[in-house]
Amino acid sequence: MSIAYWIVAGLLALAYLAAGSQKALRTPDQLVESGIGWAKDLRLPLVRLIGALEVLGALGLILPPLTDIAPVLAPIAAIGLALLQVGAATFHLIRREPKVLPMNLLLLAAAVAAAILGFLVWA
Repeated sequence: MSIAYWIVAGLLALAYLAAGSQKALRTPDQLVESGIGWAKDLRLPLVRLIGALEVLGALGLILPPLTDIAPVLAPIAAIGLALLQVGAATFHLIRREPKVLPMNLLLLAAAVAAAILGFLVWA
């Protein structure tokens, strides 16, 4: 179970670190150019908050079990990322952007899998 968790959580963390750091650090114009078109329609602090939550969630998947300090926080971080994806999918449905829904569902499934595996290993 532990190996499965590390594979799922590692890939998920890489995806969220990449996406979150972009949202946290790039300008809205740079985000739009990179394919995140909705960034121009939201206030910049909200885009930055989403990016920060993604980065913190990614770190939460990896650091607690890696340091063996409260590893039960890792599946809780996965639940947070799953909730973030539910919000993202809802947001994209409202905006009539069905092309991004498969990615939202994939990230949601991976976050749920990481949560389940994490609870099986550390709870």
